Amino acid sequence: MSTKPDIRAYMNALIPDIDRAMDRYLSENAEIPSRLLEAMRYSVYAGGKRLRPVFAIAVAEALGGERSGVMPAACALEFIHTYSLIHDDLPIMDNDDYRRGKLTNHKVYGDAGAVLAGDALQALAFRALADSALPAPRVVRMIAELAQASGPSGMVGGQSADMEHEGQPVSMDVLSYIHRHKTGALITAAVRLGAISQGADEGTLASLTVYAQSLGLAFQIMDDLLDVTGAEQLLGKAAGTDAKAGKATYPALFGAEQSQKMVTDLTDQAKSALQGAGGLLERGTLTALADYLSARDH
Repeated sequence: MSTKPDIRAYMNALIPDIDRAMDRYLSENAEIPSRLLEAMRYSVYAGGKRLRPVFAIAVAEALGGERSGVMPAACALEFIHTYSLIHDDLPIMDNDDYRRGKLTNHKVYGDAGAVLAGDALQALAFRALADSALPAPRVVRMIAELAQASGPSGMVGGQSADMEHEGQPVSMDVLSYIHRHKTGALITAAVRLGAISQGADEGTLASLTVYAQSLGLAFQIMDDLLDVTGAEQLLGKAAGTDAKAGKATYPALFGAEQSQKMVTDLTDQAKSALQGAGGLLERGTLTALADYLSARDH
């Protein structure tokens, strides 16, 4: 009888490895202006759960892969995620002063410095992926996957729709589009990159995609709930910012109780999807990750 993995211990053990791997790309370099490098490092190392890298590594390991083989993809995912946060916090977008309990990038390095730091991290992500020692066809597919997920058909498209509908009543379809693209696309990419890195067959990849898409939406709904109910010291930023900005959220549309039920249902859907990807995935770390996300408090 298998025991449920200690997912917090698993994640905490991974974070130093991920941070060290990212440092390879963020060390002093005569070709990078020192102020730009400082701004990049400021946000990359400002904390965070490293959730997207963890997903990529967990999937690769569940499929029998070595952590080292997927680490460039893990770094790339965190660079893309961090760049998106830097840009989201800018005055012309969400206009946030704090992120993870620290001043946002533009508050320290100015608007232009923050834009450039984000731009640099986006480019660095694809450099990291291209440096991978995996077979070339897999690397090319992973690059295309990350570009699709982070670009206009994915994360950027979701952010654009979010801003377009700010302060307006929205339908469930629009709200679902925003959440599935702005947040869900990169989480889905993390899972798929982990699988592609190991040459997963299309059936396994399809099951893992359903798992990731369900969790990606659940994750953002939980974020919406935490913005309403979470403690500011845990969130690392002011609570209630979504409501003040007139953002479309699930609690605003459906209420907190129904939104929590959606999180539970989506988490169950994610775990059910793993049944098509083999018993090892169904019982192991990926199931524990799903449960962890549905119960988090920040």
